[in-house]
Amino acid sequence: MATNVIMPQMGESVAEGTVTKWLKKIGERVERDEPLFEISTDKVDAEIPSPAAGVLAQILVKESETVAVNTVVAVINGEGAAVVPPQAKAETVSSPSVPPPAPPAAAAAPPVAAGSVAPPTPPGEVRSSPLVRRIAEEYGVDLAQVHGTGLGGRVSKKDILDYVEQQSGAGQGAAAASQPSAQAAPPIQAPGPTPAPVAPQMVFTGPTQVVPMTPMRQKIAEHMVTSKRTSAHVYTVYEIEMTRVVEMRERHKNEFERRNALKLSYTPFFVRAAVEAIKQVPIINSSVDGTNIIYKRDVNVGIAVALESGLIVPVIKRADEKNFLGIARAVHDLAERARTKRLSVDDVQGGTFTITNPGSFGGLFGLPIINQPQVAILGVGAIEKRPVVRDDAIAIRSMVYLSLSYDHRVVDGAVAEQFLTKVKKNLESWDEPVL
Repeated sequence: MATNVIMPQMGESVAEGTVTKWLKKIGERVERDEPLFEISTDKVDAEIPSPAAGVLAQILVKESETVAVNTVVAVINGEGAAVVPPQAKAETVSSPSVPPPAPPAAAAAPPVAAGSVAPPTPPGEVRSSPLVRRIAEEYGVDLAQVHGTGLGGRVSKKDILDYVEQQSGAGQGAAAASQPSAQAAPPIQAPGPTPAPVAPQMVFTGPTQVVPMTPMRQKIAEHMVTSKRTSAHVYTVYEIEMTRVVEMRERHKNEFERRNALKLSYTPFFVRAAVEAIKQVPIINSSVDGTNIIYKRDVNVGIAVALESGLIVPVIKRADEKNFLGIARAVHDLAERARTKRLSVDDVQGGTFTITNPGSFGGLFGLPIINQPQVAILGVGAIEKRPVVRDDAIAIRSMVYLSLSYDHRVVDGAVAEQFLTKVKKNLESWDEPVL
């Protein structure tokens, strides 16, 4: 029985999606819920799982093509169905970059009947999905060391995540000795354990090389230009001493990780400090509608996460109702799901204030563009030890620059200064327990 694969609707306001990558070729077998293709919308990028098990018979929408939701993008022949004959395949639309399918003997593995044992995996070959292999690469895991619980010993996403969690919890000292580079990262990291994406290397075939923007890059470009055209951007920068926060983190980070299976990063400190300041300066948590200012009761903080293909801003909903641990868990969860393309549309909607972190790459500070329809965005620089004057003497202190980009249509300079002053006070006199 054939199953149609459709372009899903990733949210009520999403009318179309772009197929960015096919993870299977025509003639290859796919399991139910195994990642089949990647899509990009104006809200979120995501891996779309297969709706059924079988053989990918047709690809009807090629890579980089945009189609309306509910459009049939592929056809899967179900259990026991034959692979599409060559003449039928020739009528399908596939990406020119996708190589021809493997011969039928290799591509069309015989279906496994219910209750039977799957054929053994050839020596040296680990069965896994592209998502699993990506996670393994990010964490430096050899998939051969992971016990697969899926069909035929396939390593599932749960298997690799469980393995990573076990490894991170077993012997921190040994891990630090064997992987010093992982511990030598800058003090402030993007809110997640995976390394920062590396810009792709360009291979020139002539004096210039033309590369089309990815769908995500197109959306980012459109959003940034719209913001600059909409808001009257003004910037202010504060230097803040982080001594108390650094001491708090150093004192409790091991116990925090032992109790919560979660690394204690600096990001939750900045989120908590900003949220408390917003409560006192609520216009920072507003938006503009014509000649009206809309104040938001809920404080929904977006955290900018850098990806290989661009930038995405998942949102911590009702951050003002969460304690420190709740925010730390939310930051970690959203960053992980952003990098593994498991965010839902709801995860990236409804933000009222955004925090971005150029300090994770070593930047002293940045002047970020406001994330519309918000009226302000906070940029966090790198925490560095610098000489400062204290009591007429030079002292070494951990310092950070915070920059605020704000919409001068509704936020005046004095109000922006009040907000940053309160953020500064919250960080420099930090007294909230983290355990």
